Amino acid sequence: MAATTPPKVVFEHEGVFIHSSPNDSEDQDLISGFLRIVDKDGETLVEYKLLEDADPSNILCACKDSSSVVEWTQSSEDNPHRPVDHQLSYETEWDMINAVSFRRKIHAHGDGGSNHTNDRNKWAFSFNVCDLRSITVKCEGWSYITFRLKDGTVLPAIHFHQGGSTAFLDSLRKSVQINESPDDESVLIVSTYSKAFSQSFENLLDDANYGFVQKFKKDPYTTTLGGFSKVTNYLFDAFRAPELECHQRPAEEVADLLGELIPGLEINQQEEPGFEVITRLDLGPRPEVQRRGPVTVEEWAKYQDSEGRITNVPHLKDLILKGGLCHAVRREAWKFLLSYFPWNSTHEERKLLQKRKTDEYFRMKLQWKSVSEEQERRNSRLRDYRSLIEKDVNRTDRNNKFYEGLDNPGLILLHDILMTYCMYDFDLGYVQGMSDLLSPILFVMENEVDAFWCFVSFMDEMHENFEEQMQGMKTQLIQLSTLLRLLDLAFWNYLEAQDSGYLYFCFRWLLIRFKRELHFQDVLRLWEVMWTRLPCQNFHLLVCCAILDSEKQKIMDRKYGFNEILKHINELSMKLDIEEILSKSEAICMQIKNCKDLPHSVSEILGLNTVTEPSAALETSEYGILESPQTSPRSTHRQDHVVSNGHSHLKETTHNGCEVAFIS
Repeated sequence: MAATTPPKVVFEHEGVFIHSSPNDSEDQDLISGFLRIVDKDGETLVEYKLLEDADPSNILCACKDSSSVVEWTQSSEDNPHRPVDHQLSYETEWDMINAVSFRRKIHAHGDGGSNHTNDRNKWAFSFNVCDLRSITVKCEGWSYITFRLKDGTVLPAIHFHQGGSTAFLDSLRKSVQINESPDDESVLIVSTYSKAFSQSFENLLDDANYGFVQKFKKDPYTTTLGGFSKVTNYLFDAFRAPELECHQRPAEEVADLLGELIPGLEINQQEEPGFEVITRLDLGPRPEVQRRGPVTVEEWAKYQDSEGRITNVPHLKDLILKGGLCHAVRREAWKFLLSYFPWNSTHEERKLLQKRKTDEYFRMKLQWKSVSEEQERRNSRLRDYRSLIEKDVNRTDRNNKFYEGLDNPGLILLHDILMTYCMYDFDLGYVQGMSDLLSPILFVMENEVDAFWCFVSFMDEMHENFEEQMQGMKTQLIQLSTLLRLLDLAFWNYLEAQDSGYLYFCFRWLLIRFKRELHFQDVLRLWEVMWTRLPCQNFHLLVCCAILDSEKQKIMDRKYGFNEILKHINELSMKLDIEEILSKSEAICMQIKNCKDLPHSVSEILGLNTVTEPSAALETSEYGILESPQTSPRSTHRQDHVVSNGHSHLKETTHNGCEVAFIS
């Protein structure tokens, strides 16, 4: 008989009560029960059950989906899970491992329904998180929560007499997007990832021979980035009316659809006051930009003093922007560009740094290398990471000589670095697509430790792209739409007329920085140019604009529709000229910078003249960009912007409160 996969309890809390009477009265009953969140057959359920329904003979440890590797490696065999909060120090941690989590048996009747005749059981309920519309949270000595479903059903309020409401909501946020209602701070609006969207976006990073990823919420980036044919079919159905209808869907319906596709992207159908209104701008002529040859070994050496410090860094970065690096220089130069080495460090300081980083790396590597098979059987998260990494490594750049063939040492290093990164960043772990970012770095470094720390720095910049809430991708799509609309309003309006104004066809470009669009050597050139942080902030968005600028005439002349645009963009892969793209991207930047009435939102996106009094520690390039080489990109302020989509406004306010709207 085939084994069935048991449900995984990701949260449970006892001491949760329902008051049988909504008003305080002496004769009202307190219905005692437990609340839990369960992963069952790929679905996430919220269940409230009475304590009488529990069967204590069934013990099921809660699935830990945060820092599970830490908990697992530091626990005993008999008690593999314990709360992270109980970890005190290396000396005392083994004294804290005796806690056991008891979990009750789930009813066999279905998703939490009860066949009991006892009237008290009418208070039990269960629902899929996809059916949840809102949560009302109030406090009257203790917190209590009321669930409202999408069909209008309001479930009985559940009272947390012994606390636990915050932990419940934090756990629920891992499955759904929860935002505070603008009208009532006690109401939380719930939105879920669209299952159809996630299924339709499977395999953009997969080759056709390697199956599908089955759980969107477990790995949203794999499932979000599916094959373009599937993307086409779903989005065409989502944003166009059915064939039998002769009219387009109303803006409100399109807004609802987009809200489900990318939760957290607020869509307002009405004009709002306080916008910076911008009409068509005359950007002036686009200047010609000449590229130069790559920085040679001799040129690189001229920028080092006798002790190895890099001098005149801004000018050196300008040279890299204009021509990149010759391959012989990359192994050393990338360590500076990726902030592994400080620009002002000496040879001796760098040797000490490498020694320290080597020790740190192998301590982390030992953590997963020393795990036994028996231990790994009790850590599903580590098993999932290992399985996904092994699958991805076996198909990453296999046509490159560095990774081709069986038992290639390059593949072993790729695997080991990614597994060690899971130890470095427990929260993120491994998400499909990260192997694409590591591969060129390892190819250049040819050293496991150096490649790891350079990859860590790159992931600091790219981290939000791979987080479950997709905040980095949402922000970049909004910013790209803002820039494209400024640069070519007619083309943007054409895309909008074809239901392509959301620019989802650029998703893969942004996610892994054009890794699948360019030849391998061209990826190296593009990345080292982008790592200079010149000629502006978010230069990769202008690279997108440059590619679209080269293709716009063909798209418009041939009257491409939604399907054809997606197909055309996908077929650009391996056909792009990197030098032409970089020249045009830099020219676009100069054109925008020369605009006297540049919208503030665009200046914010590109980081143009946003700081007027640089400190002595900052470096200023000829482009007016203030740079601090040692500042991690993850520490910078997030910028959110407003763009029009033709039907409504996509609104995410900036950190300084500035908003922008365009008038066609």
